[in-house]
Amino acid sequence: MKVKEIRGMDKGMAAEKMTELKKELVRMNAQVAIGTAIKNPGQIRKIKKTLARIITIEHEKKAKKEESEKNRKSEVGKKA
Repeated sequence: MKVKEIRGMDKGMAAEKMTELKKELVRMNAQVAIGTAIKNPGQIRKIKKTLARIITIEHEKKAKKEESEKNRKSEVGKKA
């Protein structure tokens, strides 16, 4: 998944995608653990990277929101 697609998601959709990816990662890791050959070993890496991207973008959005709230509070304090 590309960063642009992830940024376009709302919070609920991103959480749903994360849950889906985590389930798939658990399934693939279980296959590796029991010794079953998986179709595409590179898929595990892609899933991990996509999960990391989603988490990173959520943290960025949260930090940006907190920063804007902090700035808004400091501006209100200066006016008073």
